[in-house]
This record gives sequence, C-alpha cells and structure tokens, in this order.
Amino acid sequence: MKKVVSVSLGSSKRNHMVRVELLGEEFEISRLGTDGDIHKAISILKELDGRVDAIGLGGIDVYLYAGNTRYVLQDGLRLLETVKNTPVVDGSGLKSTLERQAVERLVQQGLIRNGTRVLMVSAMDRFGMAEALEKAGCRLTLGDLMFTLGIPIPIRRLDKLRSIAAKLMPIVSRLPFQLLYPTGQQQEKHHRPGSNRFVRYYLEAEVVAGDYHLIRKYLPERLNGQLILTNTTTRDDVEELMERGAGMLVTTTPEFQGRTFGTNVMEALFLALLNKPWAAATAEDYNSLLKQLNWQPKILKFRKDTFLPEPETADKLG
Repeated sequence: MKKVVSVSLGSSKRNHMVRVELLGEEFEISRLGTDGDIHKAISILKELDGRVDAIGLGGIDVYLYAGNTRYVLQDGLRLLETVKNTPVVDGSGLKSTLERQAVERLVQQGLIRNGTRVLMVSAMDRFGMAEALEKAGCRLTLGDLMFTLGIPIPIRRLDKLRSIAAKLMPIVSRLPFQLLYPTGQQQEKHHRPGSNRFVRYYLEAEVVAGDYHLIRKYLPERLNGQLILTNTTTRDDVEELMERGAGMLVTTTPEFQGRTFGTNVMEALFLALLNKPWAAATAEDYNSLLKQLNWQPKILKFRKDTFLPEPETADKLG
C-alpha cells in the first residue's frame, strides 16, 4: 500500500485519513494539520521523509504564478527544502491542469458562460483556473490584494495582475505566510457581520472561485445563490454554505468519504502513481492520469432559485 501524507499549516480539526484504490494501486491518504506551527510542520516532514511515498504541503504555497512568471514564497520553500528523499509538492502543478479542465467542463454544461461575473479570491494561487475563466469570457474581479493583503482594490484583468505582481512580489514573497493566508486557528475565525469590507464583491458575483479558506475569510452572512468553485471542503463547510444561501458548490478535486482533499494531496498522489520526483513530472503526465481517472467536478445544487442554469447532471441535496 502506498502512503501519501499532506502536512498542513492549517487547523488540526480538519485532519482526515482514507484508504482508496486508484488505477489498481491501494493508497492510504492522510492530512496532518499543525495549527499554524511551522516548526512542528518541519519536525513532521523530517520524520516522514523517506518513510512515505509522497508528501503534499498544505495550508501554504511554495509557488505563485502571474502569467509565465513564477514567484517563490520563502516560508513555503523552507518547508519544501526540509524534505530530502520523498517526492514533495504544493499542488500548483495540478491546479494548472485539473482546474483548467474543471472550468472547461462547467462551460460545456452552461454553468459558466460569456459574461459570467466571477469573484476570484486569489488568481495567483490558481492562475490556471483564472486563465480558463478569462478564456471563457467571464467578467473577473480578482481579489489578490483584498484577500491576502487587506488592500481594498479589486483587479479586473489578468494583465493588470501581472504588472502589480512584478512590483509587489519581491517584497510579499518574504513575508511570514500567516500574514497572507489563514493558518491554524485563523481558519476557524470569521469576520463579524458589518465589519466585512468586501461583502459587495461576493454579492455582485455569480461565481465565487478559489481557495476555500480565502473564500470563507470574508464570507457574508447571507449569499444570494452564488456558485462556489473551490475544494478542500468538509461536511461542515457544505452545511455552512447551504445555510448562508449559496446556490451551488462545485469542487474540483474528488470526494473521498465525505471530504475533498486539497490539490497538494492529489498532486502528491499523482507523484506516487508516476514514481517520479516533482521536477520530473510534466503537465502531459498529469493530463494522462486525469484522462485515466476521469475525474469530474463534483456538483452539489442547494437551491432552485439560483440565477445560474440548472445542470441536468447536478447532484442535489435535500
């Protein structure tokens, strides 16, 4: 049995372990949250190195992208370089392949169309998804400055994001990661109603896309039927979205026993199947595995009065 482990800076309350069979291989897949403690994460990584088949780095990015430019986050690199023997990833390679395909499938189903208003909480975290949404003709609001730095300036075009990133990322990449992204107990917090500066961007959007913890960071008390395009959702997350009035939830990674894991876990799983180090894995390798696995976006429709067209194949709750 192959073992794949995600070591996450996120909350340990979201830990999960499953056993699955994929392409004839048995896998034990687990997530270990360190509650934002980077030193604990380093200790666990050292312990796992050479003892498991692949490792994913969760709750943190090593690489962010703006166009063809790759930016390295120093805290993420510190974790990556801790591991000397076991293949280790942050999920960015799979975001560029799986999530592009997920958007293309939603376009085919009519759930995303030319002119759809999309709030993407961080495009640099999922630039493949952002490019696919732009290609589909969506009207983008990119929240990179708002959701990571707290700067109340929406970005409307990917080319503008590229120019802003070129100016800011040499500084931002050296900041402690917890200043940019919710880690540990921050993932359990929610801004009080009335203190949320960014509510209107959610309510103006038809689709809210991107990392779930960033989506939840400023999630309004009441939505009006938005499609939420994300992953790493738990049963509690699904319940919360239903209660707050989301119209539909689409997750890009597959659900295993009631939980969708992050792209870092799925990419680590791919490396274990390929038996390759991260540097040797290509987009063609990932696309070949995706074709064999035939993963489809998981669609949960919560309510009938959403303004988005109802897919014939949508799964329904209640």
